[in-house]
Amino acid sequence: MNKKIVILALAVVFALSSAGLGFAAKVKCTVDSVDGNTVTMTCKKANKLKAGDKVKVTPPKKKSAVEGC
Repeated sequence: MNKKIVILALAVVFALSSAGLGFAAKVKCTVDSVDGNTVTMTCKKANKLKAGDKVKVTPPKKKSAVEGC
């Protein structure tokens, strides 16, 4: 009986965590201008966003030189 409860609890946790990933929208943007703390961007599929949405912006990674022997 305890194994069934543990398996059911793990299944519920997995289902809820994967459902949260479905709400995130991926939008590709290009920065047009930066003025202090204000950034203006042009985005594809911007209709997925609305005023007041919190977005996470990841700056491009700097590519380091790969040195060989």
